Amino acid sequence: MSTSIWNPENIRDVAESVGIASLSDNIVDELARDVDFRLAQVLEEALKFMRHGKRTTLTTHDISHALKILNIEPLYGYEATRPLRFGEASLGPGQPLYYVEDEELDFEKLINAPLPKVPREVTFTAHWLAVEGVQPSIPQNPTTVNHADLLPKGPNANQHLAAANGLDNVSVKPLVKHVLSKESQELFAKLSSALVDESNPEWQNAALASIQTDPGIHQLTTYLLTFIAEKVTHSMKNLFVLRQMMLATNALLSNQAIYLDPYVAYMVPPVLTCCTGKHLGPTTHLPPSNASSETLNGNGANGTNSTIPLAHYDVRDIAASILSKMCLQYSSSNQGLKSRIARICLRQFLDPNKPLGTHYGALNALQLITGAEGIKMLVLPNLKIYDKLLKDALADEVKRPEGERVLALILKSLDSLEKLRGPTRANGVANLESLKERLTERIGEVVAEKIVSSGRSSVAQVILEADLSL
Repeated sequence: MSTSIWNPENIRDVAESVGIASLSDNIVDELARDVDFRLAQVLEEALKFMRHGKRTTLTTHDISHALKILNIEPLYGYEATRPLRFGEASLGPGQPLYYVEDEELDFEKLINAPLPKVPREVTFTAHWLAVEGVQPSIPQNPTTVNHADLLPKGPNANQHLAAANGLDNVSVKPLVKHVLSKESQELFAKLSSALVDESNPEWQNAALASIQTDPGIHQLTTYLLTFIAEKVTHSMKNLFVLRQMMLATNALLSNQAIYLDPYVAYMVPPVLTCCTGKHLGPTTHLPPSNASSETLNGNGANGTNSTIPLAHYDVRDIAASILSKMCLQYSSSNQGLKSRIARICLRQFLDPNKPLGTHYGALNALQLITGAEGIKMLVLPNLKIYDKLLKDALADEVKRPEGERVLALILKSLDSLEKLRGPTRANGVANLESLKERLTERIGEVVAEKIVSSGRSSVAQVILEADLSL
């Protein structure tokens, strides 16, 4: 008859604890042998963990891992980091009892002991580990210690100390360096000098043609954009330089071999400055009121005498067309580009503290970017507010030429509303004079007078229908 290592009496004790009063001897022996097999199986798996851990002492962690491997519910309460202390008690001759000794704690020490620090909550956040190969200096990224910063500095610092540590010629190098070939450097120097050379138009045209058609110009894209931004920033009084920078930007946009999507955000500010800048060109005076119409209706800005045209409008027109071109080509790849530019232009147009030149550039860009729908939704509801500013400008002899130019642009933008007009009605607007009062209530006296005097009946009908729908 086979015997069991596990004491059969323990089987009876467990059975009585769950309500089984009596068990036959055969059943008790079978259960005891099954317990022996299960214990041997657990110990065998636990010893494997102990040997793989290069240890000679079996721990409670080994037992827990073995229970998980055998798909048995693990034990709880034995995950102590310190080894357990077992005591021995005797219940009689040959019957020792082992138990875990409880550690005696002094309540006075527990009460007076400082409280442990509250652990920080686990949080997750995202940050850039590197941007184009360069690690940004943010708290989340590890920073390399520059030993040169640890040495004393100043006129009284010991230079021999730095030399002894090999830090006498310390130079911090960027992680990624854009190497520009000598040929590209010479090409950039030629392009930058030719663009601003006012005495040689042939070189200017050659430089613009090279930027527009040369596929190898992509190596100089960032350098050209930086050059354009710096020239616009530092040459606000030089209309020739501003015009050349706008032409260079337009040529860069026309080059099909260059991928400009990542650079559009850096191209917009200089163009917006040339379109809606407060003061473009030299600080001068407008021509007298008896100047010729050719002078007042020229391409641009304030001149020093009656023979110099208003040339800054030419720069603003070019910049407005470039903004429209950017929105047309890159709105899909730059989300919100069109709406941001339109919002900025509308805010500049409605700002009474900005000069009329700014209003002209903003309105010109707004109509090119948003089209007839944008004029109907954004400009038309605000013309009544803008009427007072137009009246003041037309009444002033100095501001009158610029006021007339802004008024002409407003009429031109309103003419585009004819595209939104439905089929022509048989009883169309026959007498504009009878509708003048209603137009004045909607868009102001100055613009309404121009619409009536010029016979724009179709525009008047669209305006009245749009206003009635508001």
